[in-house]
Amino acid sequence: MIPQDSIVALATPSGAGAIAVIRISGQDAITIGNSVFKSIKNKELTTQKTHTLHLGHIMDGSKTLDEVLVSIFKGPNSYTGENTIEISCHGSTYIQQQIIQLLLRKGCRMADAGEFTLRAFLNGKLDLSQAEAVADLISSDNEASHQIAMQQMRGGFSNEIAKLREELLNFASLIELELDFAEEDVEFADRTQFHELLNRIEFVLKRLIDSFAVGNVIKNGIPVAIVGEPNVGKSTLLNALLNEERAIVSEIAGTTRDTIEDELVIGGIGFRFIDTAGIRETEDVVESIGIRKTFEKIEQAQVVVFLFDSSEFKVSGLKLKIELEKIKNQFPLKPLVIIGNKADKLEESEIVNLKAEIPEILLISAKEKLGVEELKNQLLSFVNTGALRNNETIVTNTRHYDSLLKALDEIQKVKFGLETNLSSDLMSLDIKEALYQFGMITGQVTNDELLGNIFANFCIGK
Repeated sequence: MIPQDSIVALATPSGAGAIAVIRISGQDAITIGNSVFKSIKNKELTTQKTHTLHLGHIMDGSKTLDEVLVSIFKGPNSYTGENTIEISCHGSTYIQQQIIQLLLRKGCRMADAGEFTLRAFLNGKLDLSQAEAVADLISSDNEASHQIAMQQMRGGFSNEIAKLREELLNFASLIELELDFAEEDVEFADRTQFHELLNRIEFVLKRLIDSFAVGNVIKNGIPVAIVGEPNVGKSTLLNALLNEERAIVSEIAGTTRDTIEDELVIGGIGFRFIDTAGIRETEDVVESIGIRKTFEKIEQAQVVVFLFDSSEFKVSGLKLKIELEKIKNQFPLKPLVIIGNKADKLEESEIVNLKAEIPEILLISAKEKLGVEELKNQLLSFVNTGALRNNETIVTNTRHYDSLLKALDEIQKVKFGLETNLSSDLMSLDIKEALYQFGMITGQVTNDELLGNIFANFCIGK
């Protein structure tokens, strides 16, 4: 049931600012707003056109709370599909609270988290995947995650799913019709066309499922662990990457005793760099804990940057190779970037020798910030951004990913049934389950528990 009461919330971040926006939505939103608003030109909000702005004052009886601008959006031509007004007031926290409390006394109630977007969904302004994209858009902190959220909010993902669902639904209807005429042994659904459709759906589902690996790291950032022995310049490299003194640097081995994390956007993609404690044998209890955490961070990272002092390669080259093999064997599936730091100290002959010994090596000087851009480009090469450039649909939502996997499983069951001449009634069950999973993504199939879980993660006022 679609709620009819009017809700209110602060639509801008809490705290003091230049302005704040207070949003009201519901059947009586404009009437309630009109009861506390006094136009400088004596206008009644209830008689004004939609999508108009009005200057005046918020009045609590004879007391003036603030001079404000009121925006009017009449349903269904509003974000929520309901009558909506937005009050732009001065950003004093006192003013914000006084206006909200006044509106509560006039009949509004405080909005729940995500309730404005929930109402937009219930009123058919957004489907469920678009509604979830709103939350992703608000939390996007780099170009790539913003681009994906915008594409999904515009309906790119849901349109693709809706098209597949519609085609499958048409064939499902023909299969059901065959069941109604089972005694007459007729076929309304062309089996060849049906097989082609299933192949096309399977192809699209696999592409969307595969995109989740890229989408998930773009949305959450790619964790990169910087590892190596103590005093090889790991903290200096982190500072060079971030272009700030984030980690403490000293000549004393073991200075970094805990992991330090910070984020950097490279080419529109978020990377989360983790400066770890140096790996070495030590009797220092605190340092030992840091080293143990280093291996935990390598486990969690998606890319490992192994740093060593290239000027010490003559002395410690064999030990270095053993350490590299150990990491490669322990984490065979993780991309490994091997970096020789302090390359500014090397002779040309030493550089040639190093590249012969370790062909994949990247030589840099973190202190002088030489080779840092090359490292950034190499890190970026690990991310498949082709889908972004081609504006393809990328899945970032775990719930969507789960439904796509289940839908693919059902489609493959239908394909098997078609190829083995399974009876139409059994195929019909698998088709219905696939349709159910498609509907779960867009919200054509839903329940209160699902909606509660989704919108509980939204911010108040959205």
